Amino acid sequence: MNMPATPSLAPSGHLTRRSFGALLLATSAAACAPQVPESAPVAVAPDWLPEYAPLRDAGYDLPAIPLQFTQGINRRMEGIYTGEAPPGSIDVDPYAKFLYHVKLDGTATRYPVGVGRQGRTLSGLATIQDKRAWPGWTPTANMLRTEPEVYGGFRNGVPGGLRSPLGARALYIHRNGRDTYYRVHGTNDLPSIGNSGSAGCIRLFNQDIIHLFNNVDLPMTINIRSEVESLRVDPENYNRGVELPPTIISADELLNSEAVASDRAPDLSQLASNF
Repeated sequence: MNMPATPSLAPSGHLTRRSFGALLLATSAAACAPQVPESAPVAVAPDWLPEYAPLRDAGYDLPAIPLQFTQGINRRMEGIYTGEAPPGSIDVDPYAKFLYHVKLDGTATRYPVGVGRQGRTLSGLATIQDKRAWPGWTPTANMLRTEPEVYGGFRNGVPGGLRSPLGARALYIHRNGRDTYYRVHGTNDLPSIGNSGSAGCIRLFNQDIIHLFNNVDLPMTINIRSEVESLRVDPENYNRGVELPPTIISADELLNSEAVASDRAPDLSQLASNF
């Protein structure tokens, strides 16, 4: 996957020339330090970035996002916003696979996203009208009609919790006062982030959708860029990622009675509010 650097949005923890020099100095100093006894424990660096660490939420222990999925620009970043959406809105580029939360001060938080396969995404202006923690999910009539082999076993829905395809949070997209049935939501399908693989919804890592959920006020305008707009605003990242086939999990595997009976419902009084 080609993930070129984007200078306008430097990741937290990015090494500048000065900090890199300081790192070299520290390394040299460490080489002169007394030898550590062989019996001393060796610290092992975690296999995740700080913003993607394990997280306790709603009574669940969400796992960390391994480094292999947050390489290069496929991670949350803060920086100056260079797009065309107004302050206080959400801007989604389905071709570059990014979602921007545009702030009033001209900056933005940029999140990597997974988007719909070709021809399966909303475009243009709409409104985030509702947001929910640990929501349940039911496939739409169109999903059942066009891909019964993927969604047929879930026609009765999946309750909110660790098994729900909407993950830890969901933002509900409306247009002209009506639900479009498109969502911005969390996912456990980590390889899909930065690629095209959904039925049209916009997916984020669970840590990222919780972060976004905690920082948006409703109602909020959402713009989903057209191909022309994506090429105009961010040609460097246009069409990054690949198109993936749908991830097929059988209803028997996800919703077998023994496993469901042992599930705990989300405790919505224990949401991660300061994440």
